[in-house]
Amino acid sequence: MDKISRFFWFCSGAHIATLEKYPTEHNKYTGIGATIFFTGLFAALSGGYAMYFVFSGSAGAIWFALLFGMLWGLAIFNMDRYIVSSINKSAPTGKQLLQATPRILLAIMIGLVISRPLELKIFDKEIRERLKVTYLNNQRSKIDTLNMAFGNKYKIEMDKLNEARAQRDSLQSSIRSDRQKLNYEIFGNKTTETSGIMGYGPYAKRKETELQHREQELDTLSAGVRRLEGFIDGRKQFDGMLSEKLYTGKDLDSLASIAGFADRNWALSQLGISPDGKKDSSTSTAVTFIGLLFVFFECLPVFVKLMSGRGPYDHAVQNTESVQVHESDRDRDYGIAVTDGVHDTRVAAAIDRRIARIEHNDTENL
Repeated sequence: MDKISRFFWFCSGAHIATLEKYPTEHNKYTGIGATIFFTGLFAALSGGYAMYFVFSGSAGAIWFALLFGMLWGLAIFNMDRYIVSSINKSAPTGKQLLQATPRILLAIMIGLVISRPLELKIFDKEIRERLKVTYLNNQRSKIDTLNMAFGNKYKIEMDKLNEARAQRDSLQSSIRSDRQKLNYEIFGNKTTETSGIMGYGPYAKRKETELQHREQELDTLSAGVRRLEGFIDGRKQFDGMLSEKLYTGKDLDSLASIAGFADRNWALSQLGISPDGKKDSSTSTAVTFIGLLFVFFECLPVFVKLMSGRGPYDHAVQNTESVQVHESDRDRDYGIAVTDGVHDTRVAAAIDRRIARIEHNDTENL
């Protein structure tokens, strides 16, 4: 337990040798350190999850996610540790708040960053369903656009094909009706257009000959339709339209599973809007509150440090810093005094040498 406490003291940025002297402060800094540690842990999970989707599909996706998650978690841990340890509890409350304000803003930004990938995991099922709907609608829109563009590009050929089909269908229907009338004539079925006498008479022969000519005309029309259809199909193949089709359920599952971070992030932002365009307040509220929870969790170490009273550890740290400042000042004075003394000695020695040289020259001149 002592090792765990010392580890959390290290996480809090406290001076362990000084903190050990004040048992009443141990729990406070253990709590601060644990909060900083778990914030870094959540950041590692968040960063690793985000990086996993960046390299999703590649063989090294897991290793990239682990490496980046560790680096991201350590970076956030180090930043939080510095933010908390740099708040001076010896300063007045107003100054502490002023010191903490930019740190709180930074903590909010960090909280927003680390919360997004975790939100993606929490709402993974809803995101997949939204992506499936989006992919299907996009594919349907793409096919409609291709068909419209193709129809505009080959309007003349399409009009000819439609006209030929209409003529063929009309002739086919007419031949079918006349063939039925001929059968009625042959088998003696009495109608307004048949004699009712059974047998293959002159009227039936004439009708048969007429039908044969019309069937030859139908064959010619059908051949023309097939020729135009072959041309249109060839153009569709060339333009890539035949390869486009609506996604099946298995296709949508596969696309949703390999969706990248950007697509999933967009889908998460769209969860507050139902597929029919209406606002889904319950889902959007859930997403917002989860994001705010992580933001609050990231800001928690700073809040804990601000709310905690000034204890004996803070007094000891202030006294130690005062002693170190005083020692540094005295070292500075000592260095200045030594430098001044050395300088004065050098000046006096130089003056003595100059006087001795002048006296020597005067003696020689005499």
